[in-house]
Amino acid sequence: MPQRIVLIAGATGLVGSHCLKQLLDDPAYAQVISISRRPASESHPKLVQKLVDFDHLSQLAPIAASDAFCTLGTTIAKAGSQEAFRKIDFAYAKAFAELALTCGTQQFALISSIGANARSKNFYLRTKGELEEALTTLRFHSVHIFQPTFLMGARAEQRAGESIGLTLVRVLQFAFIGGFRKYRAIEASTLARAMIAAVGRGEPGRHIYRFDEIQALAKQSALNPQ
Repeated sequence: MPQRIVLIAGATGLVGSHCLKQLLDDPAYAQVISISRRPASESHPKLVQKLVDFDHLSQLAPIAASDAFCTLGTTIAKAGSQEAFRKIDFAYAKAFAELALTCGTQQFALISSIGANARSKNFYLRTKGELEEALTTLRFHSVHIFQPTFLMGARAEQRAGESIGLTLVRVLQFAFIGGFRKYRAIEASTLARAMIAAVGRGEPGRHIYRFDEIQALAKQSALNPQ
């Protein structure tokens, strides 16, 4: 099977950094191209870093690639306003998806959010849902949408509100049973492993993954290493 080339946006973030490391270690990929505003700390012979201005992402020359991972994301508090948040989580992510399509990418993996809904009254969830809907208009062979709730892992920056919420989720983790299991927190490294496993399967169509599906994919990947 020929080795593939992958694009990743958001490789300096929590999940993105795990994705980047795991993709670099994956023998299925000959080259990993990071599309980012700032350089990643990783150094590897397979890594190509493209530092870009996401406001002008369409000006980047197309790069032949088979798969794309979008791990872009922020919070309204960190962005400073709803408008700034939407620019990153919707406009930049959509622009990256459009770029990936021009690069010949067949599979697109996205981190969204549990509860994402384009008709939600909640601005955050509505933005996530609108991005999910926007991806359906792009002609990828496969779209893999991951809808985690809280993400666990060491962050470069501390998010006070998120930290409080995550503490509560950890305390109540095993109280989330039945239909509430999808609200359990997920390790960032587990999510990254599941994303790579889903793309590795290459099933056509649009797929949604929540807690149980993410855990199953990650476990399958661990049991069947490349």
